[in-house]
Amino acid sequence: MKKIKSAEKLEKFREEILAATDRKKPCIAICAGTGCLALGAGKIIDVFKKELNLKGLAEKVSLRETGCPGFCEQGPLVVIYPEEICYVRVAVEDVPEIISKTMLNKEIIERLIYTDPASGARIIKESEIPFYKKQMRFLIGNNSSINPRSIEDYLAVNGYAAVSKALFSMKPEEIVEQIIQSKLRGRGGGGFPTGWKWDATRKAKDSPKYIICNADEGDPGAFMDRALLEGSPHTVLEGMIIGAYAIGSNHGYMYVRNEYPLAVENMSIAIEKARELGLLGDDILGSGFNFDITINRGGGAFVCGESSALFASIEGRSGEPRAKYVHATDQGLYNKPTTLNNVET
Repeated sequence: MKKIKSAEKLEKFREEILAATDRKKPCIAICAGTGCLALGAGKIIDVFKKELNLKGLAEKVSLRETGCPGFCEQGPLVVIYPEEICYVRVAVEDVPEIISKTMLNKEIIERLIYTDPASGARIIKESEIPFYKKQMRFLIGNNSSINPRSIEDYLAVNGYAAVSKALFSMKPEEIVEQIIQSKLRGRGGGGFPTGWKWDATRKAKDSPKYIICNADEGDPGAFMDRALLEGSPHTVLEGMIIGAYAIGSNHGYMYVRNEYPLAVENMSIAIEKARELGLLGDDILGSGFNFDITINRGGGAFVCGESSALFASIEGRSGEPRAKYVHATDQGLYNKPTTLNNVET
């Protein structure tokens, strides 16, 4: 890929991607998040590829490996577009029947559609399932419509348009003020006003400044951060770039649990693809702004989700908390001004 050197060229590339996309082409979307993979989704994907080739459908039907759509208890999940037919708890032996009946003859396989335990209703469309119906999916809404390893898929859903707007249409202080006005608070549980944190780091006198994404999701049974990192890593990168520009940082860190190997893998791919396109690194989009990201893998210590312990871990020391008489926005990582935000923030 050639590096994109302007906002106009970014939009031109987006238009080329959309023009090359056949939206009427049938698509089989299969959850390839950790939950469904643990239930055998990897083998199901392999069999789908084999069956599509055997039936001569490989060029006529798209196969999309997606991030987690959220309904893990019903996995492995398969959704067929454009009809939005949702099949739950799919097994390897179901694949040939899905190809022969649903893909070739538009038949619904009754045993694979969702049954609402409250009403007993049989529901075909994913969006009509009660679990999804009332949700406003601000963060993982793109998980079902993109392959997390494809930057082209992310650009097709207007990805990096916000970075372009921030770098070419807004001043850093305007971005900070917009975050303050939004009343966004830390989504990791602390609830501290994000805009105030960004403002304090921006106004700090010392340099360099750092921005860190805290993906050390240590609470038992909590996988919100993992679902976003695995399913839409570019969403997080885009947020970090904007935050870095707002506070005046040229380097960021992604601190991820070592127990999230797929999240680390997908994020590493996303970072490399963003660098190739000129969305990370020196002179992003020809704006003159330089910013890059390093991934740090946590060692499984619950305490490293705490800010000062996390800083110590990145610095190569034992992840031990320190007294909070000094704010991270003044003396955080390497005793320099630092903004630490949760993945979702």
